Amino acid sequence: MMLQRIREDIQAVFERDPAVRSKWDVVFAYPGFHAILFHRLAHPLWKAGWTTLARFTSHVSRFLTGIEIHPGAHVGRRVFIDHGMGVVIGETAEVGNDVTLYQGVSLAGTSLEKGKRHPTIEDWVVVGAGAAILGPIVVGRHSRIGAGSVVVNPVPPHSTVVGIPGKVVKEDGKHQPSGRPVIDLDHANLPDPLARALSTLLEHIEKMEHRVEELSSRQGMLEDRAAKGDEGLQEVRSLFKNGGLS
Repeated sequence: MMLQRIREDIQAVFERDPAVRSKWDVVFAYPGFHAILFHRLAHPLWKAGWTTLARFTSHVSRFLTGIEIHPGAHVGRRVFIDHGMGVVIGETAEVGNDVTLYQGVSLAGTSLEKGKRHPTIEDWVVVGAGAAILGPIVVGRHSRIGAGSVVVNPVPPHSTVVGIPGKVVKEDGKHQPSGRPVIDLDHANLPDPLARALSTLLEHIEKMEHRVEELSSRQGMLEDRAAKGDEGLQEVRSLFKNGGLS
């Protein structure tokens, strides 16, 4: 079982990192892979009640990889931590299968109370560099969390979240013919809600400017007509005064 999990973890790297050249690269030079291996040792120790030994194993992993995974956290299969420095996964966090985490990701708690206080990340989720997911919320399957986002509210499945605090800006999902989700790692083309709002505002301002110009033009025409009418009225008055009409 353990060897099968290790093979799956190595294959996950090949599927999601175009920089990998061989399985020996993964075995000897991928800290995310090493951190997962250490956690596979620490988690059973934690569940068995050997909490100090489990924490020490986790501490050694953190020292060697720069990735801190609490031994109480549940981490699923084929989880890929790319680069990994600064990743923190809290005690009651749950990470599903086929999840991808980039460097600096925090799955952190927001309470000092015991019990569930860290997020649940469902299958096929991609979390961008530096993102923080806070509290006992659920990030639905096949979602993308943009780099640097701070997520404090639940995320529906098949969503894209960006910003501080994180906002759902897109709800869709790409799938293979088999129904398996397509892992989309393109974080350069995530929607920008601020840019979208500013663009809408600028379009509205431009329409208002055109409308003002149109109204100004009509007002000028009306003023010209009124001026001509005043001139005609003055001529009529002048004729009356001079006896030009009988």
